Amino acid sequence: MKAIFFKSSPSPTRMTPPASPLHLTFSESLMEENIEAAELIITKWDSSSDNHSSSSNASLFSDDNREEAKQYLSSVKGLQKAMQYLVSHQASSEMLVRAQALMQTAMKRLEKEFYQIFKSFRFYLDPESFSAHSSSSRPSASRSSFSDLEEDESENESRAENDSIPGAQRVSLAAVEDLRAIAEAMIKAGYAKECIKIYKIIRKSFVDEALHGLGVDRTLNLQKVQKMDWEVLEVKIRNWLHAVKVAVKTMFPGERILSDQVFSISPAMGESCFVEISKEGALALFEFPENVAKCKKTPEKMFRFLDLYEAVSNLWPEVESMFNSESTSTLRSTAVNSLIKLGDAVRTMLTSFETAIQKDPSKSTVPGGGIHPLTRYVMNYISFLADYTEVLSDIVADWPLTIPSPLPEPFFGSPDNEESISSPVSVRLAWLILLMLCKLDGKAAMYKDVSLSYLFLANNLQYVVGKVRQSNLKILLGDEWVTKHELKVKRYCSNYERMGWSKVLASLPENPTAEIPVDQVKDHFRNFNLAFEETYTKQTSWVVPDPGLRDDIKISLARRIVPIYKEFYETYGGMHLRKEMWVESLVRYTPDDLGNYWSDLLNGSGSSGSVSSSSSRGGRSG
Repeated sequence: MKAIFFKSSPSPTRMTPPASPLHLTFSESLMEENIEAAELIITKWDSSSDNHSSSSNASLFSDDNREEAKQYLSSVKGLQKAMQYLVSHQASSEMLVRAQALMQTAMKRLEKEFYQIFKSFRFYLDPESFSAHSSSSRPSASRSSFSDLEEDESENESRAENDSIPGAQRVSLAAVEDLRAIAEAMIKAGYAKECIKIYKIIRKSFVDEALHGLGVDRTLNLQKVQKMDWEVLEVKIRNWLHAVKVAVKTMFPGERILSDQVFSISPAMGESCFVEISKEGALALFEFPENVAKCKKTPEKMFRFLDLYEAVSNLWPEVESMFNSESTSTLRSTAVNSLIKLGDAVRTMLTSFETAIQKDPSKSTVPGGGIHPLTRYVMNYISFLADYTEVLSDIVADWPLTIPSPLPEPFFGSPDNEESISSPVSVRLAWLILLMLCKLDGKAAMYKDVSLSYLFLANNLQYVVGKVRQSNLKILLGDEWVTKHELKVKRYCSNYERMGWSKVLASLPENPTAEIPVDQVKDHFRNFNLAFEETYTKQTSWVVPDPGLRDDIKISLARRIVPIYKEFYETYGGMHLRKEMWVESLVRYTPDDLGNYWSDLLNGSGSSGSVSSSSSRGGRSG
């Protein structure tokens, strides 16, 4: 039998006067009434009694028994007052023993009801649905549906408000009020330990099941994580990213609200219960990113690490707010350590990525001067990094960029506009692009044809500029950076045209309309044919992947060559000279033929191979 003792605290400076016989008689009478009333209803709902009624197997807190539940709690309250009186005035009476026995029976019943409400309303007390409405429609912490036994205007107003709440939400709120009323009764009667024990067992089981349902593997320690194939671990990371958001945004807040409301009579107990049921699961959650951060670091793992860092960083305010007690300091430390370790890992991978660019081993040239694989890889990688600007800002803020040697040109354009690209992330990403462009300069030198080298540089820089324009890199690097590199593309194209088509231009006279000897006319046509056919044949396999750049180059070439050739053609190769036999054999192309040939140029097809098919384009065979 559980003994309950109530201590009185008389004033140390004044003797308490003895109670009058009339007062004692009145109190004894009220005490006996309380005990008898309590015995009647407590015995009725005592399932262990030999003469218990059928109602004792039902739920005391069901809708059909709401009035009896109120009477039961009222009787417990009256029984408690009677016991307090007996302890003060008749500590050795048999009536106190009788009252203690009744209280134990009542507490056993309330324990059962407490447990049964949690089980019966399991889905209504789900944190995901519970936390969504509790903050706005949570009942007053000062009373429950049974803790204030006298209805007043505020209670009627509360009932009116409840009528406007959706059904499922109303069931949830009512269940919480019942739980709080039971917890209050048990705590006041000295049965807090029993109440808390049931609460912790049930809710911890719920949290554990919820985390398991979210795919959180509690057995995944550092050793297991380090042995996993990256593809498998990547799946685990994606699962974790979803799970941690649900847990921190919904599940843990829901459990916190539930604990606070059920134990509103004692905030310390509510805090203790919440910590006890949540701490272990939350600790397992935040140990995972820390363990991942200790794995082998390679550049391809960068974005999953950034996802982990971003998730922990974004959720940190909620974590710090919910788990703010001394007993959860380990959890907060684990979350902080996760950020530190992940940040270190990202810096290590950025360094590895930079080294990989500098030590790119490819020695072969790209056919036709197209886009180098290094360009595609680096720019795709950097454009993805630009999507993590906020995260990277935290990680590289105190990590200054170390440039190994003086740069061959201004780093980011004119010195008077340095502020436009001064953020640590912008500087670091621009530096990575510059490293790649320097590497491409070396690869361009591998081409035997200088004009193809320039075409290669134009193609690759155009690809870089396009990637910058299409991503967040444009915001980070700024318009000046884009304009500067677009001008550089034009210079590369101009150099390609000048070097690649110089023989064709040199084959035509400086003044195409000037009168010159017939032999020189023949030489010019003959040289033009040879130069054009040689250049065209060589460049049919060359490529400009960007349609806009390809059209610009063709238009520019046409403006350089066609007007001069047209004037020369009209002067010496037109119809008025057809009587000359040499015209038929040497004038192979009309000005329009040149445009037809250029339409197939720089597509990378290499299908023509030569200009022997000129007759099919309207040209003259010779």
